[in-house]
Amino acid sequence: MTTKTTFNSWVTCPKPNPNAKLRLFCLPYAGGSAMIFRTWPNSLPPTIEVCPLELPGRGRQMKLPLYAEMQPLVREITQNLIPYLDKPFAIFGHSMGGLVSFELTRLLRSEYNLTPLHLFISARNAPQVTPTKRRIYNLPDAEFWQEILNYNGTPDEVIENEDIIKIFLPILRADFTVLDTYVYTHQPPFNFPISVFGGLQDTDFIDYELEAWQEQTLANFSLHKLEGNHFFIRSHEKLLLQQIARKLEL
Repeated sequence: MTTKTTFNSWVTCPKPNPNAKLRLFCLPYAGGSAMIFRTWPNSLPPTIEVCPLELPGRGRQMKLPLYAEMQPLVREITQNLIPYLDKPFAIFGHSMGGLVSFELTRLLRSEYNLTPLHLFISARNAPQVTPTKRRIYNLPDAEFWQEILNYNGTPDEVIENEDIIKIFLPILRADFTVLDTYVYTHQPPFNFPISVFGGLQDTDFIDYELEAWQEQTLANFSLHKLEGNHFFIRSHEKLLLQQIARKLEL
């Protein structure tokens, strides 16, 4: 397999580590960027190279057109990821990133015969389970924005700045369109472990929606509940990374 030799705006590595034994690819929540994971290399062992993925419309991909459908997005991610799969890898996705990670992993398996050592899903219902939250992608701007605020993850500097809101609204609407128009199709379960994380105070997903991920693997499955709301990925980052490091011990 060809190793990476040129700059790729989709794959970021905040702390390059060519001697690492595996790469951990990370996908953010709706509206989020690769910057969410910038501190992760500080808390993970040197055997792991953290490589967040930057989706279009944010960060150094700010000028690329947004995606509003799951399969075209996943296909584009895959094409840019292939050069980085020259060593063992794992995939982590939070919220929207969890569902994208799942479909990305399916595509890698079906078209390239490549599978991760481990799939980490955070704050996302199992894909075969109909989500209990209503669809919001097609709501009027004011109502849509209020629904976003209900997730309790929007920084004050964004909430209070109309210009920033105008920038974020199209990104968030595109991301929620990806989520809300997603249609699950049955495929055989994976043969590698899946670990799922949820927030104890996260009201967006109830336990059975997280536990149902077990149906997607024939290998080991684990569910871990951490303190915090939907964004425990920020409030309890170190505890989350301790769990990930333990699962990826080489």
